[in-house]
Amino acid sequence: MKQGRSVRLNAHGLDQPPADFRGISGDPNEIPPEEKLNAVYRLTTGLVQQMEKARIAEYTQLLNSPWRLVWLNVLSGTARGLGIALGFTFFAATIIYVLQVLGALNLPIIGDYIADIVRIVQHQLELKTF
Repeated sequence: MKQGRSVRLNAHGLDQPPADFRGISGDPNEIPPEEKLNAVYRLTTGLVQQMEKARIAEYTQLLNSPWRLVWLNVLSGTARGLGIALGFTFFAATIIYVLQVLGALNLPIIGDYIADIVRIVQHQLELKTF
């Protein structure tokens, strides 16, 4: 959007009048009341449909019940924490496995370094018995 230009949006999200009023020039008082009501009805219906798509009603019900909001946040936090823990465990196990394979190749310098890391990790795992 260019600076200095303001755009006015109507209920359709467009910067032009609704289809009912396009092409009608002159005084808005010349438009029959039935057409005005129909246009308002269509605009209101469109707004209601957009609000239903945005799930505004469910959101306001959630905000009006704070215990449900707390419960959903605890549940989602627990699921997120469990996912992070499982993902990190899988990632760490994969890295350790790759390091063991590289250590078994007996690469000079790198092989010794990797073997030391694997030995330290295995020693730490043996010490901690849950």
